[in-house]
Amino acid sequence: MLKEYKTIKEVVGPLMLVEGVEGVKYNELVEILQKDGEKRRGRVLEVDRDRALVQLFENSHGLQIATSRAKFLGRSMELAVSEDMLGRVFDGMGNPRDGGAPVIAEKRMDVNGEPINPAARDYPNEFIQTGISAIDGLNTLVRGQKLPVFSMSGLPHAELAAQIARQARVLKSDEKFAVVFAAVGITYEEADYFIRDFQETGAITRTVLFTNLANDPAIERIATPKMALTAAEYLAYDLGMHVLVIITDITNYCEALREVSAARKEVPGRRGYPGYLYTDLAAMYERAGRIRGKKGSITQIPILTMPEDDKTHPIPDLTGYITEGQIILSRELYKKGIIPPVDVLPSLSRLKDKGIGVGKTREDHADTMNQLFSAYARGKEAKELSAILGEAALSETDKLYAAFAEEFEKRYVSQGFTVNRSIEETLDLGWELLRILPRAELKRIKEQYLDKYYEK
Repeated sequence: MLKEYKTIKEVVGPLMLVEGVEGVKYNELVEILQKDGEKRRGRVLEVDRDRALVQLFENSHGLQIATSRAKFLGRSMELAVSEDMLGRVFDGMGNPRDGGAPVIAEKRMDVNGEPINPAARDYPNEFIQTGISAIDGLNTLVRGQKLPVFSMSGLPHAELAAQIARQARVLKSDEKFAVVFAAVGITYEEADYFIRDFQETGAITRTVLFTNLANDPAIERIATPKMALTAAEYLAYDLGMHVLVIITDITNYCEALREVSAARKEVPGRRGYPGYLYTDLAAMYERAGRIRGKKGSITQIPILTMPEDDKTHPIPDLTGYITEGQIILSRELYKKGIIPPVDVLPSLSRLKDKGIGVGKTREDHADTMNQLFSAYARGKEAKELSAILGEAALSETDKLYAAFAEEFEKRYVSQGFTVNRSIEETLDLGWELLRILPRAELKRIKEQYLDKYYEK
């Protein structure tokens, strides 16, 4: 029998204190029943002897605590999951937002999930094609990887996220591929953009979309990524699908954590964020991966905007520690009209070597990737030197490298948000650009590949 309590003592912002409780557990769901029949929901955030601190999912405005009753439901937050979720749009709490009927549950799953046992993890080693040359050719995404995108306010990370969601696929595999897209704390216009983009391109049929709007409560912002990852775990490990999870914007999620932490009067950590920010982010990111003996996998692309364009800010800093690399967007490239503005030199995919080569992409991939990086770095140096000393100070070879860097940005990195390049097209374009340089300069590529591709 579920107990109801009329001992609600106070409400401060999203927090409510209930006294005289028995047998209440951390994370347990709570219903707040008002005299007029209205119901609000929350979860237990803290238990101290017979006092329970409850975090409200909705706004506390208009809550009459003198006549309200708190009912503890004896279970934590769950998501009703089924294959019918594909093609649907939900809010941050898992309720339908597309006007359709609620999902008929195959099962109900705890949204907090469980970390994958490290001993059961399988090593990521299969290439995922995003159709974006700057990622596929130079910072390859591998199935089961966590590869965040570090953006800055005003840069087109929403368009990049939609492009990856539309185009991503596992090559040479007939297994099902799905996308779970979680939009956290976004505006109505952005939410509408994602939904329309997926519907118009047909990508919606393999996508589960969770949208939390900027005017939704902070607690819903915290729940949204957990809902998305729970749906992904069901699709991956119960239905055997390859699932790509895209979460945008992690910064909004962390701001919501800070807001709730401040309301609880916790001792703040760096820049006012709670001291457990690292643990919280790790618990979320580590739900990606592959499990031995299971066909499915979860690959994660979290997208975050760096406050004040600062890479050392706690959110990108901690994310970089937990994940396997980062794709960095550049304001400078965006001003030059390079779309998507991926800054390839500071970007890094720590698992790129595991997903490329014979049988995965192409034999020459690793060598051309290293040569393109090297040539672009030297070309940028030459351009900087030319800006300071004038073009006359450059040698003939330096001029070729400067020309290479210019063409590389215009043709290789810049491809727009609608072009979907196969890995063969990306690699062939790389060779086309490398022919700007004399063969003797291509010291990072084996002779057999130079004979086969450079002399074409």
